[in-house]
Amino acid sequence: MMRGYSLKQDLSLLINNPKYSDIEILCEDEKKLHGCKAILAARSEVFDGLLYNGMKESYEKQISFPNINSAGMEIILEYIYTGLVEESSLKKENIVEAFYAADYFKLPDIQEFIVKTIKNNNSIENYSPELLSKIAKIMPLSDNNILLNLLVETVAFIPLNTIEFGRLSIAGLRCLLYCTHEKEKLFVTPEYEVFRYSAILAAKQVSNDACKTLLERLPPTLEQMEQKVQVNNKLITDHQKVVKELEPLVKYIDFRLIQGQVLVDIIEPLKIIPAEIILDVYRHHIRLMNSDSNDSRGISYIWDKSACGSKLIIEENGKVVRTNNDLNHCDSHQSVRTKIALGNKGIYEWDVIIEKFCENLWVGICASENFNCEGHAKFQSTGWVLGSGGKCWNSGKCLQYCPKFGDGSRITVHLNMNKRTCSFTINGRKYSEVSGWNNLPSRFYPVVSLYYPGRVRIQPHQKKF
Repeated sequence: MMRGYSLKQDLSLLINNPKYSDIEILCEDEKKLHGCKAILAARSEVFDGLLYNGMKESYEKQISFPNINSAGMEIILEYIYTGLVEESSLKKENIVEAFYAADYFKLPDIQEFIVKTIKNNNSIENYSPELLSKIAKIMPLSDNNILLNLLVETVAFIPLNTIEFGRLSIAGLRCLLYCTHEKEKLFVTPEYEVFRYSAILAAKQVSNDACKTLLERLPPTLEQMEQKVQVNNKLITDHQKVVKELEPLVKYIDFRLIQGQVLVDIIEPLKIIPAEIILDVYRHHIRLMNSDSNDSRGISYIWDKSACGSKLIIEENGKVVRTNNDLNHCDSHQSVRTKIALGNKGIYEWDVIIEKFCENLWVGICASENFNCEGHAKFQSTGWVLGSGGKCWNSGKCLQYCPKFGDGSRITVHLNMNKRTCSFTINGRKYSEVSGWNNLPSRFYPVVSLYYPGRVRIQPHQKKF
């Protein structure tokens, strides 16, 4: 292109061009880039302070950035010279480095653009554990770090037992657990599986033998323990080294969310958790008698896009499901369930708020087996739902339960897995357990069925309502 027609195009010719350079930029990876001091200083207060401070740096032909690699610096130069960053310039290999460099040079517009680009990339889950590991290594934990918060939110949606060891570092896992510990953030992994993943990851830092022993002694899921999978008491190789590697993670694992029997039979015999922590958890379980403890941290209640009727739309990070605005595109009932299952032991409670009513709307629970989200929950053998007409349904059979409810109603579902019972509260009035539901399985998902123009929100139960 002929010069003079596009300022952006003309200035891009200056990027890392030795011909027009009067300063060398030495990066962490020892790669040298080239820049124009006047432009760098005019566009960045940090560069201005470094290049025109009256000290010896002002007269030297080279400036060093030992903590910023060339991949991140190249993005900074692109922005400084042209005023923007092309999406094609951002790749998984340089995203974190570019964000860190933008933070160093106090360029928040780049940081916001990076986060926006990642949000628009539907494949972020494919490499978010690696990005979280990288950012945890080079940046301090901060509630104001928008990229770190996004990566934590994304990885929290991924069951840890599906993340291959080696993709998420100790530092990355510590960051994830710290940012979700005792906080109302979405998190899909049960706490026992959090402990298991942490322990095995710590052991992998020590030796293959230590890792192999823990893999043998820690059943992958609570379901396998319920099936009485036999575990051995083989000694852990380099036991104290494993304890040391696990130490920075232990404080962010909530052992109170793990069943007492699991603590006694599986975790305590490993002798890798401090005795005082185990003792405190035992005291906690005795006080509560295991009656109301769930097995997962944070908020479990979000709708699952992969278990959703094709004509339904999920919004607000999974909190809201609605139908298509066109009646012709959603003229029959479809269902959606939450992202993770509830079960084993404990009492689970959540609120479903009808933000826009549709004729005949159903709220309740379903099992994963043979449940079809393209259809109506009330007719399915693995769906147990309360309809807006006041009747409870399962397998097409119904019984009268409560008065009708409609637009703006708040339905609280009370699922008692200790007794395998379910009851509902409608707009603050609690009703008895559903007498006909005596065939409930061991694992459930919250579910709703709706059609045009329905819109429903799910959230943890607000006890003061």
